[in-house]
Amino acid sequence: MEQSFVREMTSKHLVMLSLGGVIGTGIFLSSGYLIQTTGSIGTIIAYLIGAFLVTLVMMCLGELSVHEPSTSSFHNYASKYIHPGAGFVVAWLYWLTWTVALGSQFITLAILSQRWFPGIPTWLWCIFFIGIILLSNIIDVRWFSVSEFWMSLIKVLALAIFLILGLGGIFGFIPIQGNESAPLFSHLTENGWFPKGAGSVFLAILSANFAFSGAELIGVAAGETTNPKKNIPKAILQTIVILVVLFIGTIVVIGALLPDSAANLDESPVTVILNLMGIPYAADIMNLVLITVVLSGANSGVYAASRMLWSLADAGTLPKRFAKLSKRGLPIYGLLLTILGGLLSLFSSIYSADTVYLALVSISAFAVVAVWLSIAWAQLNFRKHYLKSGHKLEELDYQTPFYPIVPWLVIILCSVSIIGIAFDPNQRIALIIGIPFTILCFFYYQLFFSKKASVALENQEVGELSDEF
Repeated sequence: MEQSFVREMTSKHLVMLSLGGVIGTGIFLSSGYLIQTTGSIGTIIAYLIGAFLVTLVMMCLGELSVHEPSTSSFHNYASKYIHPGAGFVVAWLYWLTWTVALGSQFITLAILSQRWFPGIPTWLWCIFFIGIILLSNIIDVRWFSVSEFWMSLIKVLALAIFLILGLGGIFGFIPIQGNESAPLFSHLTENGWFPKGAGSVFLAILSANFAFSGAELIGVAAGETTNPKKNIPKAILQTIVILVVLFIGTIVVIGALLPDSAANLDESPVTVILNLMGIPYAADIMNLVLITVVLSGANSGVYAASRMLWSLADAGTLPKRFAKLSKRGLPIYGLLLTILGGLLSLFSSIYSADTVYLALVSISAFAVVAVWLSIAWAQLNFRKHYLKSGHKLEELDYQTPFYPIVPWLVIILCSVSIIGIAFDPNQRIALIIGIPFTILCFFYYQLFFSKKASVALENQEVGELSDEF
């Protein structure tokens, strides 16, 4: 009996899954440091460019995922429309991205929880949160989507409330400690437009691109979505609008209200600003929000990574056991292996922080841009072949606008980001390790799986196309 994933996700679930992957500790914790090291205007520009890039990526993904909604879509699209070896590489890069993050997420959750319960050891907190993540993913997809919906909603509401309070402080409706009158936006340029030079803005663009990673989770869940032709385009539009408003708005508020004395923040810039407003229990409130932020990110990560393993097994590049689904349509073995990978990441972050863990983190940082580039490349090739095979553009239920400008812009911007990594000493190792890892993965596929894949592709139609790609 052929098994298949259960299609139970709606557009609201897709939106919250995507936001759950994107809204992380970066916007709540690291944004203040980025503003202080780059300048408020430079950081805002960097985030605008990041928002522009992720919008283009989602436009490309929309055409592919609506035409051919499948689980772990990046793997499938890269395999069919670029090269089977490219799909193999993309799947492993994306799996590593989320799995490596699990280690630091478990530690972060334990540290945050110890604020209220310092007597409970870190390892016990890690086990507790691993159990929560596993239960959320292993019961059924509806339980996962509902739990992720509510956790992501908390994150969105937290940013929205902070944005409203921040604007109230900027325009003088809420008193700000140290300001006798409404500060407005004077702080944004009080040290100049680019106080650290234009070079720092370029490096901030790299960080901003990574901050938007996770939006592409809509493509991973396409195969478990009800009425994908309607829900996927709707989810993409809503996700982009919410991200742009919340991310850019939050950066503007932090830049306008964060005091210069908070250059080296040991706590969230959001907490600092809420304290300046006199909001009671601001630190405890933000601690609870951060726990939700990290838990939601880990939840989304396990979901995405387990589907990538299923996709690899379904393509015959992992043991078929990992392609087996439970009665409720869940890739149980993929879930368990992802959790195990997260535990290994956790141990390596403790015992091999400067060797194994550093290499894993570097690969995952490189992977984000590589996956986005593969989406645009696959969409570019798909459209060419679709029209060449006799189909009309009007037959597509969703079309990437301004083709081929949009996919080419993504390819160019992602390539520039990858080149830019080489100029940042702190991120250069991502290329030093990421590129050789990518090459090794590709040649490993060519050595062990290419012949079998070529035979399978001869008998397989590409989406609705009858011509061999």
